[in-house]
Amino acid sequence: MKRRQLVWGAGAAAALMAAAAGVWWRSRHETAASPVLPLAGGGPAGLWQMRFDAPDGSEVRMASFKGQPLLLNFWGSWCPPCVAEMPDLDRFAKTFGPAGWRVVGLAVDNPKAVREFLARKPVSYTIAVAGFEGAGLSRELGNEQAAMPFSVVFRPDGSIALTKTGAAHWAELQTWVERAATPK
Repeated sequence: MKRRQLVWGAGAAAALMAAAAGVWWRSRHETAASPVLPLAGGGPAGLWQMRFDAPDGSEVRMASFKGQPLLLNFWGSWCPPCVAEMPDLDRFAKTFGPAGWRVVGLAVDNPKAVREFLARKPVSYTIAVAGFEGAGLSRELGNEQAAMPFSVVFRPDGSIALTKTGAAHWAELQTWVERAATPK
């Protein structure tokens, strides 16, 4: 009987320690991300002034995408649903790019992991690296749980047409073109 109580006690202590570590990590992560991502009024206005590093070392300026319909996708090389949707995002970029659509994959990841991933699985659309602070940016754009993948579709005027948490599929992506054309 004592052995069973010891095992249960150790398990409960481990669970409590894991929960405490999770609370500690989340509080540090949210505090660190807040000052880095100041979006005006909790909306997308501040996004257009942001700049991110591309995996090749160049700079991706979000302002260069304003005035065009934009699909902004938050992803990570460590996220299986993110990786699974990338071929459909690539197909979307190739299909609707000639009509003015832009696709930006904003990696919530580290630059080295992104470079290594893209060396194995290249895509035709723009990739930028937000680092793990990108989770805070996705929250500012409507991703309350900071779940990934997360996509935001912007109209040419810079307003948000729609958001999607979870992997998007080709049939769904095609409907976004019409939805982004609909005025606010």
